[in-house]
Amino acid sequence: MKKLIAMLLVLVMVFALGAAAYADEPSGTKVGKTELSCAFNQSSTNPECETLRRLSDALYDATEGRYSLKIYPDASLGSQQETIEQLMIGALDMSLVGNSVIEPFSSDFAVIATPYIYDDIAHQERVFESGGLADLFATTEEHGFTVLCAYSLGARNLYTRDGPVTTPEELKGLKIRIIDAPTNYTMMENMGGVGVGMPQGDVYSAIQTKQLDGAENNIITYVDLVQYEVAPYYNYTGHLLLPDELIINNDVLASMSEEDQAALRKVCAESMPVCYELCNELRSEYQAKAEAQGVTFSEADIPAFQANCQDQIKEVAERTDITKGVYELIMSLRETA
Repeated sequence: MKKLIAMLLVLVMVFALGAAAYADEPSGTKVGKTELSCAFNQSSTNPECETLRRLSDALYDATEGRYSLKIYPDASLGSQQETIEQLMIGALDMSLVGNSVIEPFSSDFAVIATPYIYDDIAHQERVFESGGLADLFATTEEHGFTVLCAYSLGARNLYTRDGPVTTPEELKGLKIRIIDAPTNYTMMENMGGVGVGMPQGDVYSAIQTKQLDGAENNIITYVDLVQYEVAPYYNYTGHLLLPDELIINNDVLASMSEEDQAALRKVCAESMPVCYELCNELRSEYQAKAEAQGVTFSEADIPAFQANCQDQIKEVAERTDITKGVYELIMSLRETA
């Protein structure tokens, strides 16, 4: 086992060195004495990548040049699952991963990724920036990594191959790609469809060859991955505001001085509104791009989908003391509260 781990570490480091040149452009403009490697599966033009660039420069300034990030976008160091594994064995410092990748380590994270638990994007932003998720974030530390902050690219919606889908009845029996996580399978079943867990890289061809009837994602990712070519019906179900978490290896964090740790946490907290602002600016632009490609946009019967997901929200919210506390926080930050 020791030999296997050693070999894995060598392979990972070789892979990382091979990708180093690729990381130069997406990283921030300021290079610290220590560059923290940070893997990311979205493109270098994605607003989350721009957020990481700005965070890198802010970290450089806050630590007087001691630290910055070296960003590896486009899954250049592997899938999200692969990067979290690299991070846990110390071959990678940081990564930005989807909430569903963290759920297997801490099922409590399902509470911030349950369908229709937020009223809208602004509601989610208030929750993430409230500082009230510290206990939830701490639940990953026993697995060797710490959650620093959470971002969101916006509401995920259904997009389909053969026509609009605006009600649970129209979704019935359709095979929809979802992120492979228990919360998402339950969500799609409640919404009326059949969830199919599948890597993002396989989705285009699976829809094209009719293995799938569609998928679900935010408008930015939908356009970035040109999936409108095979699924030209984008249906505003607004069912999920899926978080992405920025994580760091515990030993890497502990190696920083208390002053620099505090600086890192501060710039991470300050980066969350930056990401929301960038995404808000781009959403209408991306819809216009999709419309120019012939995409049909449809408003869905959101109350009907919401009603079908209420039992799931209740079950997730009542799992543990932590999920109960987070759910209470979410409810307390509704505009109608």
